[in-house]
Amino acid sequence: MPTPCQTTPPPETLYYLAFERVKGIGPKRLLRLKAHFGTLERAWQADFFSLSQLGLDERVLRNLQAARKTVIPEQEWERVCKAGVTIITIDDSGYPRMLRQLHDPPPVLYVRGSIETADDWSIGIVGTRQATVYGREVAEMLGRELAQHHLTVVSGMARGVDAYAHLAAIAAGGRTLAVLGCGVDVIYPTEHRKLAQQIIEHGALISDYPLGTRPDAMNFPPRNRIISGLSLGVVVVEADDKSGALITTEFAADQNREVFAVPGNIFNRASRGANKLIQQGAKMVLDVDSILEELNLTGEHVAMQIEVQQALPENDLERKLAAHLSHEPTQTDALVRELQLPTDVVTATLALMELKGLVRQATGTSYILVRESKAAYFHSSE
Repeated sequence: MPTPCQTTPPPETLYYLAFERVKGIGPKRLLRLKAHFGTLERAWQADFFSLSQLGLDERVLRNLQAARKTVIPEQEWERVCKAGVTIITIDDSGYPRMLRQLHDPPPVLYVRGSIETADDWSIGIVGTRQATVYGREVAEMLGRELAQHHLTVVSGMARGVDAYAHLAAIAAGGRTLAVLGCGVDVIYPTEHRKLAQQIIEHGALISDYPLGTRPDAMNFPPRNRIISGLSLGVVVVEADDKSGALITTEFAADQNREVFAVPGNIFNRASRGANKLIQQGAKMVLDVDSILEELNLTGEHVAMQIEVQQALPENDLERKLAAHLSHEPTQTDALVRELQLPTDVVTATLALMELKGLVRQATGTSYILVRESKAAYFHSSE
């Protein structure tokens, strides 16, 4: 789960934040450092010879040397806490399941609001900032009806199509996530301050950029990989043939996500990109059912899947216990011996799992697994 600011964070979280302040160390290099040294704390303290063996060039090494003198991990944590921001690292069990499936998931997410289990069932909606009346109507219709079918709407909080989709999902009582090309403490565009607050209350603002990062044009194409990565599929409502929205569909295709496009007027420049996507094989969207049918989803199906996911073991200890249980009674003493854990820890965890409906007490000292298939699914997805 996300690390709460009210408690002392795991050391690794501190060093994730510290490395975020080193220019030239992006997600791939960061994960390579962690894999090589075992922990980021060791990587932060490693000598330059060891670091150079990983192929870090002299410029990056100089940046790291300078950061070590000025960046204090604990202060980075305090800064995040004061901003009311939650940090989710790839080590956390609360890291979004869909993002974890990517070959290059962002190691750190900055979040204002909350990411919930329900958000595993999300649809991205992207498009032009200069939406036509038609584009606005379609974005609002899709945002509203997807929310009514228990699907979360993901977009980028930009002007035009993005904003219309976010607002429609909120008005329908649904959830929506906005992935930013700047820090989550920097609202862009500035006129979307009210919208940002609404999104926080009904979902989350998300970024993999550190706090204070300004909305530089170079930041927006990379953030699109998170929009598509969080989504089961991405819908392009209106887009010119050179629109940034099309970058999102390229990421979606690479990530094995479905690509959808809404057909538009062939004489309108704003529809060229979407129409071309359809010509190239994107699924044509005529209504929300076009999306649901392609993804084999219904409102009832999504609601059931959310309920199942919420009932899954939520930490390593619960997963280990679930893996050692079956439909045949297992003695508590046997679990203590097999897992080499204190008796009170095992019994307390089993009691909590029973409250969740994951296990059932067969006798006074034995348990059976109630939701074996769900536990196995969760264990295999890690």
